[in-house]
Amino acid sequence: MGWVGRLFDARDTLARMLLLDLSGVGYLVFGAHAGRSPTTTQWILALVAFAVALVCHRRALVNLVAQAALLAVAIQLVDDTTINQVGASWALLELAMRADRPRIIWLAAGLLAAVDLTDSIGEEFRRFLSGVFGLTVEVGVPLLLGLVIRTTRELGRQAEERAAAEQRRRESESRAARADERSAIARELHDVVAHHVASMVLRVGVARHVLTELDPRVGEVFDDVHGTGAAALADLRRLVAVLRDPDGVRGDAALTAIEPAALPAALGAAVDRARQAGVTVEADIDPAVGSLDAVRGLAVLRLTQEALTNVAKHVGTSARARLAVSVVDGAVHWEVRDDGRGRVPAAVPPGGGHGITGMRERVEVLGGRLDVGPTGAGWRVRTVLPAAASTASAGAPVPRADSAVPHETELA
Repeated sequence: MGWVGRLFDARDTLARMLLLDLSGVGYLVFGAHAGRSPTTTQWILALVAFAVALVCHRRALVNLVAQAALLAVAIQLVDDTTINQVGASWALLELAMRADRPRIIWLAAGLLAAVDLTDSIGEEFRRFLSGVFGLTVEVGVPLLLGLVIRTTRELGRQAEERAAAEQRRRESESRAARADERSAIARELHDVVAHHVASMVLRVGVARHVLTELDPRVGEVFDDVHGTGAAALADLRRLVAVLRDPDGVRGDAALTAIEPAALPAALGAAVDRARQAGVTVEADIDPAVGSLDAVRGLAVLRLTQEALTNVAKHVGTSARARLAVSVVDGAVHWEVRDDGRGRVPAAVPPGGGHGITGMRERVEVLGGRLDVGPTGAGWRVRTVLPAAASTASAGAPVPRADSAVPHETELA
C-alpha cells in the first residue's frame, strides 16, 4: 500500500481535485449522453461542483456537505448526475482519509447514502432495490478505500514511532555502555597509572633533595624527569576528569586542544626536550602554525612529540633528526625524519606500543594520511592535514614511502 499512500498524500489534495475536475470537463465535452449534449443546468451544476472541490480542497467535511447538496439538486433537475455523484463520492473518500473523529465519517456516509436514495423514492421495488445496491459503488467503495488508506497511514506512523523509540533505546544503551567503559578506564588510570606516575615523581623529588652533591648534568636530568612526570600526572588527572564527566569539561579547551598562539612555543618545547635526551634536532617551523585552529594545532603537537620520542627510543641518542612544519594554502605539511645513526637505544619494553597507531588515527580523523617508512639509513614520518574547511573529506594525497614496518611505541 506504499504507492497508495503516496498517491493520496494529504499535501497533494489540490492536485487530485484539479485532475478530478479536468476529468469531469472531459466527460461533459467528450462523453456519451444518449446522443444529447449536456444541458445548461448540467453545466452549471458541474462547474459549481468543480469550483467547490478546488476551494474546499483542505476542508473535507465542508466539501462533502456541499457536494451532497449539489447532488440532491442534480437528482431533481437533470437526468445524468454522474459528475455530481463522482464529486460527492470523492469528497467522502477525502473525508474518510482525513477526518479527526470516526463518527464524522459514518455520519457523512449516512448523509450521502440518504441523498442517493432520494432518486429511488416512489419507484417500484425492483428499481429501489437496484438503487440500494448502487450504494455499494457510490458510498461503500470510497468509504472502504478511505478507511484502508487511513489505517495504512496510521500503521506507518506507529511503525515510525516504534522505530524511533527503538533507536532512542539503542542510543541510550550505547551511551550507558560507553559511560561504564569510561568509568572503568578512569578507575584504572587513577588507581594504577596515576598512582605509579605520582610515586615516580615523588621518588625523583626525594632523590633531588637527598643527593645534594650531584654532577650538574645529573641534576638537569633529575629536573627534567621530575618536570616530565609532573606534567604527565597533570595530563592524567585531566584525562580522568574527561572520562568521568565529558559534559562537565566540554568547555575546557585545555583538555582537548591548544591555543593557536601557543603552538610555536609548544613545538619548541618538544624540540628542546628531544635535544635534552641527546638527539640533535633541526627544526624548521613555519610561523603560520600560530594561526591554525585548535584541533589541528593539537594534532601537530602530539605528532611531533610522538615522532621525536620514537627517534630517541628507536634510533638512540646522538641521532640527528629534522622537523619540518609548514602551512601551504591552509593545509599543514608535517614531517620528521632521522638519519638512523644514533647510539644503540635502550630496549623498548616488551609488548611494543601503539604510538604509530595513535598517530595514524589522529591524522585520519582530520582527513589526512600518515606515511611511515625508511629514507636512506633513517626513517621518515609525514602527513598533510587538509585545510580546516575540508577535513571532513580525504586529505591531499601524499606519496607513500617504500613499504616497511614502522616504529611503534607509546608516547613517553
